[in-house]
Amino acid sequence: MCYREAVKISGESSRPKRLTLRLSRLEAAPRACRLPAPGAREFHVSGDARDRLGFDRALFSLSGNVVLADFQAVRALAQKLNEARPAGAAPLRSGDLNAMGLIDEILHHVVGLYVAQVRPSALRDLLAALEKKAGAGEMRSLLLEFCRQFPPLDVHLRRLSPEEYVAAETGGAANRETALEELILLWLANANPAFAPFRELFADGRLAAATAYAQLPGLARDFFAGLPGFGPEGQNLIDMLRSPALAFPDSLAGQLRYMREKWGLLLGKFLERLLVAGDLIREDEKAFPHGPGPAQVFDARLAERQARADGGDDGERFTPDRDWMPRLVLMAKSVYVWLDQLSRAAGRAITTLDAIPDEELDRLARWGFTGLWLIGVWERSPASRRIKQACGNPEAMASAYSLYRYEIAADLGGEAALENLRARAWARGIRLASDMVPNHMGIDSPWVIEHPEWFVQLDHSPFPAYRFTGEDLSGDPRVEIRLEDHYYDRSDAAVVFQWTDRRSGRVRYLYHGNDGTRMPWNDTAQLNYLRPDVREAVMQSILEVARKFPIVRFDAAMTLTRSHYQRLWFPPPGAGGDIPSRAGLGLPPGG
Repeated sequence: MCYREAVKISGESSRPKRLTLRLSRLEAAPRACRLPAPGAREFHVSGDARDRLGFDRALFSLSGNVVLADFQAVRALAQKLNEARPAGAAPLRSGDLNAMGLIDEILHHVVGLYVAQVRPSALRDLLAALEKKAGAGEMRSLLLEFCRQFPPLDVHLRRLSPEEYVAAETGGAANRETALEELILLWLANANPAFAPFRELFADGRLAAATAYAQLPGLARDFFAGLPGFGPEGQNLIDMLRSPALAFPDSLAGQLRYMREKWGLLLGKFLERLLVAGDLIREDEKAFPHGPGPAQVFDARLAERQARADGGDDGERFTPDRDWMPRLVLMAKSVYVWLDQLSRAAGRAITTLDAIPDEELDRLARWGFTGLWLIGVWERSPASRRIKQACGNPEAMASAYSLYRYEIAADLGGEAALENLRARAWARGIRLASDMVPNHMGIDSPWVIEHPEWFVQLDHSPFPAYRFTGEDLSGDPRVEIRLEDHYYDRSDAAVVFQWTDRRSGRVRYLYHGNDGTRMPWNDTAQLNYLRPDVREAVMQSILEVARKFPIVRFDAAMTLTRSHYQRLWFPPPGAGGDIPSRAGLGLPPGG
């Protein structure tokens, strides 16, 4: 369950009289969108590439196909490829790698459908036709050479020779027919311009010298021309397999879209994965500048229409206004800045809330202000201050929105000083206001230390390039907290930080707060509103704040509306990409 609407709190004097929270349930549990399980057919990687790049044998199925079991495996493989690339070379992107594997897998699926629905003996008959046209010896030599250059796992590990493999069966299927299908898909991969950045993995240059391989596409097309067409347009099977690359030769995303739109009725289980594959591409394309980036204007009407389309309703549900609310005139004061200004004006140190002069409150009342918004009164995260100092600002304070806990800061005089100011302000008709930050806590807050499970997280680093070797930002001996290294030189903006239990050694990767429009807030940890205990803890915190302040501003309140929260943290297939690494971890539409 997550908060659907902003909450308005009304009341007299210093105590609220009404608090209304309207809630909406995100009923489905988050689930990973899985890529193929081990053993599924994807694209081949040559034996030379495996040896040169040091690929783990666990990446490969028995048939020799590379297995990308989930997005983490995709990112790990992309990282390994990039580490081996020359300095200055454009990095290969995990979204493109995943798309390439998915395209290849879908092409295998289409071949399987053809065999199942049109001609069960298609591959055996095709092989016989090729042996007749190109020569049995030529075809046998081609299959053996293919197994040498793109070896199945048993051949790569020298458990079987290529000759023994080709003569055998696997799972009731003749290996020579499986190898023929792989040869056709290998040719299609090399002929696909959008696959070119990854061609070092499956380059067929040494096979291209074989006459039978050069003849393979034309002979296979001629063979299927004599059989019934397939697919929505009744195409020759070879033409159908080539059609996505011909329609969008330079765009993997375009080829995915083509398959979804043209072949949707045939794809079944692949439809959701096609959407999520597009999300991963969008994640890679999302740029995070060294700063907040351009502002995005919120369109309430568009958001409302989208919420209705998604089957939800995120409309406002405020409690009724009290008579004073429409006439509220609010003055915002950043507390520490204000106290410094007052000190300079008075010629003496004014450092606590109870030391704010009556003359200043009289001035606010005389100017017509009926509310005083105190920004930054809560106890702030010590880690936030340390991060800012480590990034080159030795005089920086912690962020007012990276909270340690909801207690009035001790150096402002604590609760007693607030009570003093509140009484004096109310005597002049001025109500106090404060921020409440419901979507995240400071990176080192007691909630993070004692309840790490309350935060959006993974049990592994979402990107293999992340490194967490900097200073420990935790003030608690039980836990280590480390930012991703590249924060400090501003060369990257990681979406997670590393949390380690010193006693058990367990490591978690907690997400930083993020609204999807700028860099992550690196001194915060994002709360997981799918958890009932989190919702309860935040509601109790809201009540605590409301008991102290009759006016409450909810910081980044839009991040808790149902559709916005889902879009950021649990995006349904086809709606991801706003926060890198969240694609594939979403809830279904309307969930």
